[in-house]
Amino acid sequence: MSKKKYTIQNRPFVVPTTDGKVIKEHFGIASTGNSKLSIAHMIAPPGWSEPHQTPEFDEYTFIIKGKKQFIVDGDIVVLNAGESIKIEKNTKVQYANPFSESCEYIAICMPAFSIDLAHRA
Repeated sequence: MSKKKYTIQNRPFVVPTTDGKVIKEHFGIASTGNSKLSIAHMIAPPGWSEPHQTPEFDEYTFIIKGKKQFIVDGDIVVLNAGESIKIEKNTKVQYANPFSESCEYIAICMPAFSIDLAHRA
């Protein structure tokens, strides 16, 4: 019998949060032990924000619904549904949803997201 060459993820790791944000990691360190790549489905509630960080990973974000604000090296960037962004590693960034609707998005990090690599301020 040959080994399957695909993995279906229907039990993502739900990251515990205290700020109302929903984080479901489908692939990555917490869910599958993969340190090369992480893929997470997220919902950021209205008024949510994170501290600034300078992560040691590239982060790709695709907005599904709503909009999200990024402060990247001092530039304010707002993305709407259907738009995406790549933020290169070692770049100072802050993620926020200062808007009145939730923002649903997918985040992909290479290497995988880890709080130790995020370097939050």
